[in-house]
Amino acid sequence: MKLVEAIIKPVKLAEVRAALRNIGIEDVMESPLICRGRQKGEAMFSRGAECVAGFVEKVKLEILAADDAVGKIIEVIGTIARTERTDDCRIFILPFVEACLT
Repeated sequence: MKLVEAIIKPVKLAEVRAALRNIGIEDVMESPLICRGRQKGEAMFSRGAECVAGFVEKVKLEILAADDAVGKIIEVIGTIARTERTDDCRIFILPFVEACLT
């Protein structure tokens, strides 16, 4: 088992969710994130002047999957959520040893 964590832009969430459903992935945990980092936020215009926000909104997806499904999940998320900007799509794969359901 593996835990796939993906950090994507919120505008891509609905499309990623639909694509995951098409390959049979129904259980996805979603968490909103506010990130600071290299991207420096989106440029906005206020009263004729350009301002850059100090943070970027993202969504973190967590999917617990069998080892043979991980490649397809990465391909689906990467294809849809990746943009020309760096850090718009980050995917992490972690080993998952055990789960306790209570």
